[in-house]
Amino acid sequence: MDEETRFEFEDALRRMPKLELHLHHEGAAPPEFIRQLAAEKSVNLSGIFDRSGSYRYTDFPDFLRVYEAATQVLKTPEDYHRLTLAVLEQSAQHGVIYCESFLSPDFCGGGDLPAWRDYLAAIEDAAGMAERAHGITLRGIVTAVRHFGPDMAKRSALCAAETAGDFITGFGMGGDETKGHQGDFAYAFDMAREAHLKLTTHAGEFGGPQSIREAIRDLRVARIGHGVRAIEDMALVEEIAARGIVLEVCPGSNVALGLYADVAAHPVKRLADAGVRVTISTDDPPFFHTDMTSEFIHLHNAFGWGLADFTALGQSAAAAAFCNEALRARLIKRLEAF
Repeated sequence: MDEETRFEFEDALRRMPKLELHLHHEGAAPPEFIRQLAAEKSVNLSGIFDRSGSYRYTDFPDFLRVYEAATQVLKTPEDYHRLTLAVLEQSAQHGVIYCESFLSPDFCGGGDLPAWRDYLAAIEDAAGMAERAHGITLRGIVTAVRHFGPDMAKRSALCAAETAGDFITGFGMGGDETKGHQGDFAYAFDMAREAHLKLTTHAGEFGGPQSIREAIRDLRVARIGHGVRAIEDMALVEEIAARGIVLEVCPGSNVALGLYADVAAHPVKRLADAGVRVTISTDDPPFFHTDMTSEFIHLHNAFGWGLADFTALGQSAAAAAFCNEALRARLIKRLEAF
């Protein structure tokens, strides 16, 4: 492929409509946005940025530390209104037409339901503004933070259940996979299920295949965040494929955090070839120096995937999205129009 052809192809990848199902709201905050907010509030965030102004961390535990330090400046519904506009504008620049973002009541009011409602109203208002301005639709997945423990997860699940509807459509769990077991959080997931929310949880990233088995058995989720360590247990891969469980795969994140040396070593293609339904997302894009265009380009370079492959990925994401059927149909129509 000559340079002109490559440029045209990569431009097509940037422009093509995309759906992202695994995005952490605070983790998508541009570093310059966080620095500006910190300056306005006179908050000292020294130590979390490198000389270039990017987030600085050494490993996954340190990433969690920096992530939570950055959220110190996000203290009001207005802060989250501004954050939502910044995140969605950033995503829309890379062709994202639909995004599901992980929203944590722990960061939005400390798990207090009335406070959560205020934050949620601000986020939803900003989402409406971004949809009108950029054509990107946001839906929220209320997310418990695993290392905050099961009791805080129950509070998050209550917030999710009480605000479930057209905008809040799912419940999930992120955080440190080494803390406790998936089953410790079953009560919170049962609360969300009773509220008719769709379910996902992080597993099989820093936890091995057993963490995925626990998620399927104990939480009965429809999707798994990451789930890539399933490749170490082919019987588990077959089970995931047979059950139709969708993996929210984030190759750039996995490489940045040291799970794999590069995208070529990543198991996403082997999982897809084995019949597993996979989707592609960025996770915490500014932390990992990525975006949806870059994810697609790296997958093309590593595996030779072309526009037809990425269109198929979009269709899989549309089928797996935690949205109503009317919106799903509109998303599929936009994919087909491209």
